[in-house]
Amino acid sequence: MSTSAARTHALPEAAQAAPAPVSASLPTPLPAPLPAPAGLAAVTRRQRRLAYWQAMPLGLIFLVFFLVPLALTLIVSFWEYNEYEIIPAFTLQNYADVFEGCLSGGDLCTTFRTYLSTLKFCLLGWAATLTIGFTVAYFVAFHVRSTAMQTVLFLICTIPFWTSNVIRMIAWVPLLGRNGLVNDTLMSLGVIRTPIEGLLYSDFSVVLAFIHLDTVFMIVPIFNSMMRIDRSLIEAATDAGATPWQTLWNVIVPLCKPGIAIGSIFVLTLIMGDFVTVGVMGGQQIASVGKVIQVQMAYLQFPAAAANAVVLLGAVMLLIAGLTRLIDLRREL
Repeated sequence: MSTSAARTHALPEAAQAAPAPVSASLPTPLPAPLPAPAGLAAVTRRQRRLAYWQAMPLGLIFLVFFLVPLALTLIVSFWEYNEYEIIPAFTLQNYADVFEGCLSGGDLCTTFRTYLSTLKFCLLGWAATLTIGFTVAYFVAFHVRSTAMQTVLFLICTIPFWTSNVIRMIAWVPLLGRNGLVNDTLMSLGVIRTPIEGLLYSDFSVVLAFIHLDTVFMIVPIFNSMMRIDRSLIEAATDAGATPWQTLWNVIVPLCKPGIAIGSIFVLTLIMGDFVTVGVMGGQQIASVGKVIQVQMAYLQFPAAAANAVVLLGAVMLLIAGLTRLIDLRREL
């Protein structure tokens, strides 16, 4: 009897201990999303308006000093002119004069020859500034550990900018002239017997001046790209058995492509539109697109100069578009 009573007493306990049935087949409904408070939307709109107000000064400067002059240049390029006045009448003759003789066959027209001369200076200056700029940036980024010393070296790179471009170019004349320091030194050492004529007022002097003026524009963006490289990647390449040259070519150079592209855009656009350097260092004997525009403006042929400027702008934009097609700067940066 005690056993049956114990069983009877255990049944309620078992019933209490038994788990309640779970409806596993029915999914638990997700809570409904809470509506965004009206205050948050107001804050977002206020932040957007604040961003627009902050960007407005720069936008106005861009509009007044870039877009408006560019639009005026484009408009004037379609105007007529004569020896005495500019006539606001639509014409395509200015662009026809730019490409005069280019479609008739035979020898290259003046415009093509001028652009080829300018492109030659661009390629030579770009190659030299890229070589020097990459070397200097690599040394400062990977071999100079002190931040203070890096700052000092950058200040040294900017020393030429403490004077005007004309003074910096004129400083080459006593060095490269027929009786300059370079020729005198080479003759005193017995390296040459007669002075070298091609050091000054030649393509060599023009390219040398471009290198002197524009190298810093290549150094800075490449250095910025190098400083963003994770040093553990270089250590991993070294641990994997890569030589210093392989590490440079396969790790550092690909990661520096944004800086190389930005520096190339700076250098190429500066050289394409330059006319002072070509005039001073070329002895007024070498043609360039910028020099042609400067001469036309000196003779008050503003519509013709505007047409040449529009064509030059188109060439520069094509050059920049080609570089940005090779490297997606927005993705890389």
